Amino acid sequence: MTQPSFNPAEEVPAIERADVEAVNSAKIRKPLYEARKKIFPKRASGRFRQFKWLVMAITLGIYYLTPWVRWDRGAYAPDQAVLIDLAHRRFYFFFIEIWPQEFFFVAGLLVMAGFGLFLVTSAVGRAWCGYTCPQTVWTDLFLVVERFIEGDRNARIKLDAAPWSLGKLWKRVSKHAIWIVIGIATGGAWIFYFADAPGLLREFVTGEAEPVAYITVAILTATTYVFGGLMREQVCIYMCPWPRIQGAMLDENSLVVTYNDWRGEPRSRHAKKAVAAGQPVGDCVDCNACVVVCPMGIDIRDGQQLECITCALCIDACDGVMDKLGKPRGLIAYATLAEYQGNMALAMDEGRTAIDPTRVRNADGGFVDTIRHFDWRVIFRVRTLLYMGVWSAVGIAMLVALMMRERLEVNVLHDRNPQFVLESNGSIRNGYTVRLLNMIPEPRDIIVSLDGLPEASMKVNGMQEEATRSLTVSVEPDEATTLKVYVTLPREAVTEPAQTFRFIATDPQSGETAAYKATFNGPGEKK
Repeated sequence: MTQPSFNPAEEVPAIERADVEAVNSAKIRKPLYEARKKIFPKRASGRFRQFKWLVMAITLGIYYLTPWVRWDRGAYAPDQAVLIDLAHRRFYFFFIEIWPQEFFFVAGLLVMAGFGLFLVTSAVGRAWCGYTCPQTVWTDLFLVVERFIEGDRNARIKLDAAPWSLGKLWKRVSKHAIWIVIGIATGGAWIFYFADAPGLLREFVTGEAEPVAYITVAILTATTYVFGGLMREQVCIYMCPWPRIQGAMLDENSLVVTYNDWRGEPRSRHAKKAVAAGQPVGDCVDCNACVVVCPMGIDIRDGQQLECITCALCIDACDGVMDKLGKPRGLIAYATLAEYQGNMALAMDEGRTAIDPTRVRNADGGFVDTIRHFDWRVIFRVRTLLYMGVWSAVGIAMLVALMMRERLEVNVLHDRNPQFVLESNGSIRNGYTVRLLNMIPEPRDIIVSLDGLPEASMKVNGMQEEATRSLTVSVEPDEATTLKVYVTLPREAVTEPAQTFRFIATDPQSGETAAYKATFNGPGEKK
């Protein structure tokens, strides 16, 4: 691809320059906390901004609309696609139903989320923070409202400095009112994940919902309003631990938003005069476009900073300026540390001189062939492959466990006192509490039988007159059915103080079987 040529001595288009201070610059940041200085980020335009709009629409759509998606599970189960049913201790996710004893699936998802975050960070830096973090998404949404009502950066600065008037009061009240509505919608959407959404909405509006629903909405409304509307970047700087952890996830081949000062320095607002005076001139015209669009209030030209969330809006702003100047894009770009250091060594003659633009430029203004460019293959290195391997292994293990899990379980608890009972005919009787778990949303007839102790028989309290070795039990859908079972063994068959056998539960229609090993206690006297 041919790069556009540029001669610094030529006249350049007029570039708007902003008088802005990077209020959260690492050079002036207080060690613990400093009162917030207002930031008025200008609206950016470009490929990364478009991508952020897309991500915001998708993530907010998923959050707000998911509770309203229906999923038919039959007449005996809720039809909400995603539901955390605390009352019945179930988690429904489309065709998947998780019981309390299967919480390891949730733990596995958390492990996958952790390693997925490590993988993304090691490959492309803080992409999570810049694009999909809830704090970023909701702050973007609040900024949309602010710009719609108060205007872009200059208009908001002017309004903020203006004395109070009816117009200013109307704009401020309107903005904060919409923010509160967004907060209410956010809290309302959250509670819909824990109950049937249409029914809970009706109860909530009519005042019939449980107090916990109103308390939850109130708390989430307040936190959304404060974090997204008032604190904004301070949440990322002072409250979030991830900026201070991410350093362990990055290496010299991680992609991060970088100001390429090897081609931008020395900066000059008057390139023609500087060249005429024999001074070296870089590509940066010191327009501060990258600073005015930054939602974190930093200057990316100061180098890597923990405040940077790698949202890449500064890339869009700088690319727009480079396009106007006829220079190649990428003065600010996603770059690896190895790539950056290689180019810096070239521009500074291995550190022996200051940055010299002529070392990285040809006579026609293009870059020399020795300039390093990003190679996507560096993403596939040991660190990222290790994270990908662990992430994939956990995911595969969970899928296998999900496909192989049984939907019928039997649990048995032996009576503690007494351990056995001597009946009038000399037989020995043991009591058991048998719990049948039907883990599908359909009623089933389950055959419960004995395996082992050939001379033993059982009787279920309140269900049968005669003792047998098997019986059919109707179990409720998606429920646990508890039986009181008495197993009797003739005295002459009791040869040991403890003899083992099994309770077998079988679904004759599906062929699904579950078993539990139990112990029959007796005096153990031999004939």
